[in-house]
Amino acid sequence: MSFEKYLTNKKALIITLDDTLYPKKDYLLQVYYLFSELMAYSEQIEAKEIVEFMRKEYTESGEKLLFAKTAARFGIPEKYEQNFNLLFETARLPLKLLLFQRVLELLQEAVVDRRQLFILAEGNPAEAINKIKQIEWNELQSHLKIYFTAEYDNSISETIVELLNQENLQRNEVVMLVSSEQLDSDFTHFNIDCYAVTEIL
Repeated sequence: MSFEKYLTNKKALIITLDDTLYPKKDYLLQVYYLFSELMAYSEQIEAKEIVEFMRKEYTESGEKLLFAKTAARFGIPEKYEQNFNLLFETARLPLKLLLFQRVLELLQEAVVDRRQLFILAEGNPAEAINKIKQIEWNELQSHLKIYFTAEYDNSISETIVELLNQENLQRNEVVMLVSSEQLDSDFTHFNIDCYAVTEIL
């Protein structure tokens, strides 16, 4: 498959982080595993049962209230919520996060064609940095520049405007690759060519 559709006449590629570069669940499930190990060590609760419960809850209901549900199910003291939340910023994962193969190929082609690469990171910058550090970049990391929405009032639109201004880019010189969920909700009104990652996977 050629990436001409995405890169032709473009100077830069902006790509979001979770579920665009890599599957977000690959990060979350490893954090849940590390938390379960902490509980096994600190509270002598069976780690395997905790991580299986968390995996099932996440799959069925998402991240919301996951600590509270897990704490209620296993009698985990409230004091560990801080440890749980901190893990997302500090966890050293057992396994590297792997880029979607087609996304890796797109990034490699963009670099070969001397196009700029930008990551648009939403949410907590410390968590985003922790994820970015643990992605297997295949030597692409030196070509990346990161913009955090947290530095621009958590506004995606303000962050994009600032990126274009700082990098001296016009909207028609940029292409964006985002998750399907983001395409449906956040990225449809920027007058920038924007595609869901599922198009290339």
